[in-house]
Amino acid sequence: MENNDQMQPNQPISATPAKTVQTKSETWEWIKALVIAGVLVIIIRWFLFSPFIVDGDSMHPNFFTGERLIVNKIVYDIRDPKRGEVIVFHAPEGKDYIKRVIALPGETVKVVGDKVYINGEELAQPFIQAAIDQAVKEGHPYNTLLDFPETKVPEGEIFAMGDNRPNSKDSRTKSVGFVPYNKIVGRAEVIFWPVKKISFIHF
Repeated sequence: MENNDQMQPNQPISATPAKTVQTKSETWEWIKALVIAGVLVIIIRWFLFSPFIVDGDSMHPNFFTGERLIVNKIVYDIRDPKRGEVIVFHAPEGKDYIKRVIALPGETVKVVGDKVYINGEELAQPFIQAAIDQAVKEGHPYNTLLDFPETKVPEGEIFAMGDNRPNSKDSRTKSVGFVPYNKIVGRAEVIFWPVKKISFIHF
């Protein structure tokens, strides 16, 4: 008895549909990852941290033109500024300035030559002491620009000065004056350029 059933050779099962589905899935995952990354960049850039380029000599000898910093934009949403912190703020003339917090709300501040007095007591200034000492050796004061009469800092504002006391437009000048909290962009946290100067500003 003949068997009319003929064995057919095994036919390969096409995997194309599965591969297509897998490729589409992987593409979608990449799209989602890129969108999430983009959102995170926007959040970090606009709400948490921001880059800042130093422009000018007002913070010599600690910061120089062209250096790039990371500014923490949320720290002062959590707490008030502290003395000695380096901040970036919106200046009245439409530029962003980088200066150092010297006096806080409710304190009296006075600047006489190289000496700064807070509530009548002389303020230690380790961040510019070497520059002051060098000026003394050369026979002149470091601060050759402006003194400041004893004045009380208004509530919700700070008194800020550049480290380069003889060349800094800061709270000693009428064009800048006291800096309101709502004009402060944030606290300078890190120098990230040039590479040889990468370092934390505050510890």
